Amino acid sequence: MAKILIVDDEVGIRELLSEILRDEGHDIILAENAAAARAARNAARPDLVLLDIWMPDTDGVSLLKEWSANGQLTMPVVMMSGHGTIDTAVEATRIGAMEFLEKPIALQKLLAAVKRGLARIKPAHTPSPLGLGAFARSAPLRDLKKRLEQMADKSRIILLRVGPGSLAELCARTLQRIGTPWLDLSLSAAPLELNTLEGARNGLLYVPELYYLSRPQQKNLVFAMDRLERHGHTLVVATEHGIDELIEHGWDERALTRLFEVSLAPPALGEIRDEIPEIASQILLHFVEAGEVPPRRLSSAALNALRNRNWSGGYAELKAAIKSLALGTLEEEIDMDEVAHLLVKTPTAALGLPLDLPLREAREIFERLYFEHHLQIDGSNMTRLAEKTGLERTHLYRKLKQLGISVGKRHDNGDG
Repeated sequence: MAKILIVDDEVGIRELLSEILRDEGHDIILAENAAAARAARNAARPDLVLLDIWMPDTDGVSLLKEWSANGQLTMPVVMMSGHGTIDTAVEATRIGAMEFLEKPIALQKLLAAVKRGLARIKPAHTPSPLGLGAFARSAPLRDLKKRLEQMADKSRIILLRVGPGSLAELCARTLQRIGTPWLDLSLSAAPLELNTLEGARNGLLYVPELYYLSRPQQKNLVFAMDRLERHGHTLVVATEHGIDELIEHGWDERALTRLFEVSLAPPALGEIRDEIPEIASQILLHFVEAGEVPPRRLSSAALNALRNRNWSGGYAELKAAIKSLALGTLEEEIDMDEVAHLLVKTPTAALGLPLDLPLREAREIFERLYFEHHLQIDGSNMTRLAEKTGLERTHLYRKLKQLGISVGKRHDNGDG
């Protein structure tokens, strides 16, 4: 029969529900609080969860939000409470709960809810991209999420002032509502059309770095900015550069004034080093849930090694490293030796770069190292390389050819 996780801090209720459902032939897993529920959900992958709302560590609605944010709400969840309100029930249903049972739970209501939950057809599930909501146990990231949401509540345009170790993509994904489109305006220089904006209605428009947008892309961005309200879009852009630098680079001052009106400087990974183990663990869990990597877990030593690394490439670099580790490790647990192997094999732009060369020659060496590095960790996926580097595809191919990097056999993993 089915595997059912019962989460309730009252031992009497756990035992009663367990006895009833075992008599029905189900396998039962018990958890007395949210921490135990997280561990049980990850280990057992239950077919259905009965989740109490009021618990001593984290309330059930917050846990439901966490599962939804990190792509783990892959099973029906029935909420339970002896002190529930209509508002709480509505919120839980909006987040993704199947239904709400009021305590004391009548036997027939319980069995009917379980039957409905288990009868629900489960579509093929692809977890939503990770946002800051997936890191509910990190105080700095919770604070960052609140700031972003507060800004987005009053402004459709948010500029992220970033530097090395950027969390820009993670911030932008946080403001993308579940099930809505994501449109990266840096990936195409073709004129932006109204039907494209309409197709991305209520979605999020994103630019990873303003400095690298070509003139046609800058025009596309202004075109989209003028129509944000009409199409229900939120626009998130990021840059390491100030207004004066961007004007020198060819930007229109009026457009920049609009873009810089509401801005936020999120911390770099190096500033929240203690949060890296939590971030890395959630990234790995997300890859496993999406079926992109085999079931893997990071040892404490491996997490510490990741924490101590200088992630100058930011969230994107950390995410690529976690995926490479999960795919390249033969054992279920990823240990420190595997991380050390990755760090040794991963080239860095600074190491071995001759500093006594003319600037032009030194820059060419750096660019070759840079592109080879990202081609390696992204499996030669040109779409991801274009997104990561902020270069338009035609410009990217031309740049690789100039550097003598072969692109003839590069593939796009499904990108047309």
